[in-house]
Amino acid sequence: MINLRDVTLRRGAKVVLEGASVTLNPGEKIGLVGRNGAGKSSLFLALSGRLESDAGEVEVPPHWRVGEVAQHMPETDQGATDFVLEGDLVLMAAQAALEAAEAAHDGHAMAEAHAALEEAGRFDARSRAQTLLMGLGFSVEQLDAPVNSFSGGWRMRLQLARALMCPAELLLLDEPTNHLDLDALVWLEAWLQRHPATLLVISHDREFLDAVTKVTLHLEDAQLSRYGGNYSAFEGMRAERLVLQQAAFDRQQERMAQLQRFIDRFKAKASKAKQAQSRVKALARMEKLAPVLTASDFSFDFRDPATVPNPMVSLRELHCGYGQQVVVRGVQRSVLAGQRIGILGANGQGKSTFIKTLVGQIEALGGSKVEGKGLAIGYFAQQEMDLLHDDDTPLQVMVRWARERGPDAREQELRDFLGQFRFTGDQVLQAVGTLSGGERARLVLAMIVWQRPNLLVLDEPTNHLDLQTRQALSMALNGFEGSVLLVSHDRALLREVCDEFWLVAGGRLQPFEGDLDDYQQWLADEQRARAAQRVFKDASGSASAAGVSQEASGNRRDDRKAAAAARQERAHKTRPLKQELARIEQRLAALAEQRAALETRILQGSADGSLSGADMADAGRTLHAIDEETALQESRWLEMGEALQELEAETSPAKAQ
Repeated sequence: MINLRDVTLRRGAKVVLEGASVTLNPGEKIGLVGRNGAGKSSLFLALSGRLESDAGEVEVPPHWRVGEVAQHMPETDQGATDFVLEGDLVLMAAQAALEAAEAAHDGHAMAEAHAALEEAGRFDARSRAQTLLMGLGFSVEQLDAPVNSFSGGWRMRLQLARALMCPAELLLLDEPTNHLDLDALVWLEAWLQRHPATLLVISHDREFLDAVTKVTLHLEDAQLSRYGGNYSAFEGMRAERLVLQQAAFDRQQERMAQLQRFIDRFKAKASKAKQAQSRVKALARMEKLAPVLTASDFSFDFRDPATVPNPMVSLRELHCGYGQQVVVRGVQRSVLAGQRIGILGANGQGKSTFIKTLVGQIEALGGSKVEGKGLAIGYFAQQEMDLLHDDDTPLQVMVRWARERGPDAREQELRDFLGQFRFTGDQVLQAVGTLSGGERARLVLAMIVWQRPNLLVLDEPTNHLDLQTRQALSMALNGFEGSVLLVSHDRALLREVCDEFWLVAGGRLQPFEGDLDDYQQWLADEQRARAAQRVFKDASGSASAAGVSQEASGNRRDDRKAAAAARQERAHKTRPLKQELARIEQRLAALAEQRAALETRILQGSADGSLSGADMADAGRTLHAIDEETALQESRWLEMGEALQELEAETSPAKAQ
């Protein structure tokens, strides 16, 4: 287990832990929460042995391997799968030992190295690495693409996959969901739930924490408090503590009254849409957690818009893309006054391209965009944060913004306004380049609020925000009188803010009928269909699994002759897969026999000296080749089996009915 006893940690002049003690048991899944800057990352450094405590003891079992995401990505032309494979330190050590033994023609060392490789799971290592990559959103074509060919967000996914590849007893994950879309996020949740390691995760995604963690470690005022339960349970228990503090009572009542007004506003919609029902539940949860919100000194409101045109903007056959490449085509939608719309879709489908076209950052490639009279767009995106000049101060940014965008204001008024966003005193004169990601995000939010927009277009606004700031943003959006378009992987924010969803997929933007749970199910169905289609094409070179599925669920379900023909055709389509599976199984059996015979020969030769060094080296190389082919055949067998299972399920008579 992990023990912290009276630990004090300092980073520069700041004390991040003082006399903190806590015990973490093997296999526990722990969420580490606290405000930005509280010292969570410093605690990770101490647990990984890269930061010595100033006092007390940090005890981690010495034999435990620690897996964590590296912060710096090397420049390399190495393939993605090979890069991820190197995260398995045990496998890499065994491989290095084998290479050294072969170079020295040491038969005994080669036998030991092969045993170590088998124990490290060499046979399925490559398929495990590719499973991680595909779960995190990489396509088949990207599995062997050079690392240098990926953008920053995809490189972070590579680093995450490399960390997950490590057979660690302690897994430290700092904001692992920041660069993931919803389908990759849901896959990661399921993977971490199954992983046997002790897990400590820093995340500002409450639904991710609820799904993965069973213990919550709260870092506040340089102290650690352990709570038995996920983040929602922690909120409830912490709320009970805060209720006992009389000093917070007045502010608590004010917050609860505000939350109740939100609940009253949306209860009337509960019978009209599942999204409205989810929103009422989320606001009901806010009500009982009002004491938690009082612990945060950050809250803000969007100013009432000067005008609210209706429709805000109308899009007719709008084509979005770059140069001659159309990414999203034929958009036929209008944004009406008061709408709260969540934009769904996997990474790379065109969500940001559509958003940038809507706000005018890139030109439309076709169609028309008609803006309502008096439209004022408040746009938040990660690249907007990058446009801030490092040498500016928050006050200089706001003075220039107010002068250029209006309304103009005196310096003291702007200082008071920045105070609402936690920029107080000399902080308004601090260089932007020294601000954290969360502080820069709050500054961009302040700029948006100041201009009094009537349409908010927010592209991943929460990536650098802590949980309290996310909650403040949710409440502010619910009180906003204009319209909202929101792209986010924060499911809690989407549930609490959005009444409807639009889906970007297959080059189209269409309304999505359902809530976030329905969307997650849709993603899972799409992933299974793509996997079946890919492997079926490889096996038979004929129609895709999607075509088979369509055939098996044809329109003439009530025609018995057509059903019989469909069954016959289904048998014809699955036959290549079954034949390929049988061939692979025969080859695996032959390889197993060869391997067993060769291992016996190596062990006997090592014991009685009947094999020379050269013979041992040849035997080791043959064993190496057998292992390589076995791994490839097993990976192929798994793919074929999954494809056959998917195809039979999709085309079964029960499915057709």
